[in-house]
Amino acid sequence: MKKIIILLVIVFGFYSCENELDIINPNEVTNESFWQNEADAIKGINSCYSTLHRGGFTRWQPMLYDLRSDVGASYSPWNELANALNNFIQPNSNFGPVVDVYFDNYVGIFRANQVIANVPNIAMDESLKSRILGEAYFFRGMHYYHLASLWGNVVLQLKPSSPTDVNPTTPEPEVWAQVISDLTQASSRLPKNYANANDLGRITKGGAFALLGKAYMQIQDYPSAKTALDYFITGEGVNVYDLVTDYYDNFKITTEFNKESVIEWSYIENPTEGTDNDIASANHNYGTSIGQFYGPPGVGFTDGEALRWVVGEFEIERTVSNQRDPRLPVTFLYNFTNEAGPSATMVYGQTFQQRYGNNDRVFFRKFLHDHARNFEGFRGINNYRFIRFADVLLMYAECLNANGSTNDAYKYVNRVRSRAGLAPLPTGLSQQAFLTQIKHERLLELTGEGHRFNDLKRWGDLGPSLSVKDPGFNNFVIGKHELLPIPQRDLDINPNMDQNPNW
Repeated sequence: MKKIIILLVIVFGFYSCENELDIINPNEVTNESFWQNEADAIKGINSCYSTLHRGGFTRWQPMLYDLRSDVGASYSPWNELANALNNFIQPNSNFGPVVDVYFDNYVGIFRANQVIANVPNIAMDESLKSRILGEAYFFRGMHYYHLASLWGNVVLQLKPSSPTDVNPTTPEPEVWAQVISDLTQASSRLPKNYANANDLGRITKGGAFALLGKAYMQIQDYPSAKTALDYFITGEGVNVYDLVTDYYDNFKITTEFNKESVIEWSYIENPTEGTDNDIASANHNYGTSIGQFYGPPGVGFTDGEALRWVVGEFEIERTVSNQRDPRLPVTFLYNFTNEAGPSATMVYGQTFQQRYGNNDRVFFRKFLHDHARNFEGFRGINNYRFIRFADVLLMYAECLNANGSTNDAYKYVNRVRSRAGLAPLPTGLSQQAFLTQIKHERLLELTGEGHRFNDLKRWGDLGPSLSVKDPGFNNFVIGKHELLPIPQRDLDINPNMDQNPNW
């Protein structure tokens, strides 16, 4: 009798739980109840922008691009971090910071898919609907751009996912094809600019074309890349963008969203910011933490820093007025950021000499806050400039050169050099010599902005030979380390996924 009673209790318990699970909570928003009107569509697309405030984007993703290239390194006391970011040693494919980037990109894809799937069914202003869908296609394309760049062979999820989805791994070329498809959709729907000041920072047609050009370049389709970038040179965007006079204006909080900005992620003032341990306080999702992790010792964690050889590259040429390249002190904090030396170089309210004595370490500066305040934190307010017009000009020149029009490419490189005060390039360079010069120009103009790893990958320059500049490349295995390992936790959940080669 005792066993029967127990059995009845168990059966009744299961029955009760099943009924409770079927009850819809009237206070809980569902997909069916949410996507009803224009306001819902705007909230939905705004959630895509909110993804950019997650730690994978504001911290780890720039480090994966900078520190796994030859311009940066990690000497973090967190050995697992230093090995993964600097030494191409990652025995644990579930390593948190790397997985965070992978996961956050899929968070963004999930949000974009929600918009793409649901907004078409909403009765609303058709032009606004088209624009919102353009933004969603951009974000899905951008997130797959990062996944294709860093992991290559990943799952394509093109509709709102469910826990039962077990889609197979998609080969990298097909992932790039999806990136191009989404960004093409975005470019056809997005506006040239926005009339409402409240929309400052939203993706524009120029943003979609710029990233589309980058995507084509990564798969070596230079004719199509040039066509995408024509938007800025001969197309509708010809008078929208220009180089700012002062290079430093691209990285100050007082000159955000200037005419050189093509894609810029916005981080706003948060009144609760103020200490290095503020990660536990409210409203964390306002800012960027890259400054906290790139900040020099005594200010930030210094989990990533620059390599000294790049300073020498800036010193190869002098300006036409016999000055050093003005981009050098903007790009790095080091003992000669001020040419007068360590005792004149200021580092967050103290001299370099006071802080570090006779030290030759170099720190990425572009997205720090030393120009505005004497501390870093987890909620920085310095916007992240993802793509600038200077980058577009150098990409366009690279495309022209690759397509056999080297003579037509000089003027676009010279625009960038002229802003830095450098003399025009000598004419008559061969196609290969011009590409070598492009590599130098992109290094000086864009170091510390998250493009170097993809540049090296596109040029076929990744490999152990880079160890003369960056000892971490002694561990680089060709055919393996061009891509990161797929997280094992995802492989365990989805039996249709495959690990990347040699991992």
